[in-house]
Amino acid sequence: MFGNYLIGLREGLEASLVVCILVAYLVKTGRRDALRPVWLGIAAAVTLSLSFGAALEFGSQELTFEAQEALGGSLSILSVGLVTWMVFWMRRTARHLRAELHSKLDAALAMGTGALVATAFLAVGREGLETALFVWTAVRASNDGTADPLIGVVLGLVTAVALGWLFYRGALRINLSTFFTWTGAMLVVVAAGVLAYGFHDLQEADWLPGLTSVAFDISSTVPPDSWYGTLLKGVFNFQPDPTELQLWMWALYLVPTLALFLRPGRVSPSTAGPRKREPEPHDTQVTPSAVRSSDRSGGPDAGDDADGVRDGARRAGEHPVGGQG
Repeated sequence: MFGNYLIGLREGLEASLVVCILVAYLVKTGRRDALRPVWLGIAAAVTLSLSFGAALEFGSQELTFEAQEALGGSLSILSVGLVTWMVFWMRRTARHLRAELHSKLDAALAMGTGALVATAFLAVGREGLETALFVWTAVRASNDGTADPLIGVVLGLVTAVALGWLFYRGALRINLSTFFTWTGAMLVVVAAGVLAYGFHDLQEADWLPGLTSVAFDISSTVPPDSWYGTLLKGVFNFQPDPTELQLWMWALYLVPTLALFLRPGRVSPSTAGPRKREPEPHDTQVTPSAVRSSDRSGGPDAGDDADGVRDGARRAGEHPVGGQG
């Protein structure tokens, strides 16, 4: 359940931050008239994501066992690839996400209502589709016959929405860089289990050999129906009797991916020198002084995403945005 909660929290918080940045920027620039099309685009993106998840769940039930396993295994591998790209992308570009969204929003404001709807739809829809796919594969991988995996995802999403609201209102301060680094590392561990489960599905679909080649079997030591066996499966998608292919794919993904993700960032030669200091990842703290500095400078990289959210909230303090919850 914890693994699925982490997925819902991490994926949901990214989407929540995108929404907060869009809404806060429109409020800060006095373009409240543009909030309606932005919310329409967000609603359309959420609807598409839910529909995609429902199509995966109910559509797969009409397939044969082999087809279900082949579909589940293929989508598991695809979702792990997308999530891996996402955590590395967020680690690299999170500080500039605010400026990028502001630039797209400025262009959409100049083009009209339809462009605003499309901008919000694309910004949130990408996060939503990734979330729906990874949630479906992760829930399927950790399914123990109960509703616990799905409950974990829902609780994670609810927590993400609540955190997004607190960010917007300026009631929460958190080092987003540290948060995304630690949750990203844990998400890589969860993804390794989903990847191993996906290859096992392909073996059961007879797409890959080696289904009977078991690497080890500790079912007697860690019974799958025990509380600790359930905990390990829920958090790490642990299987007490993995095949050799599962074990190899788990290790070949987890070790290098985690090492690369946790490797300290390097300073680009083009950015080194007497230029104005850019905030480092550990400077991603939301502070009033950073917000005021960002307002005065007006530069595209001034402050970070969390500062932009808090900045919009401070200017919107006496005029709450309707429907932002």
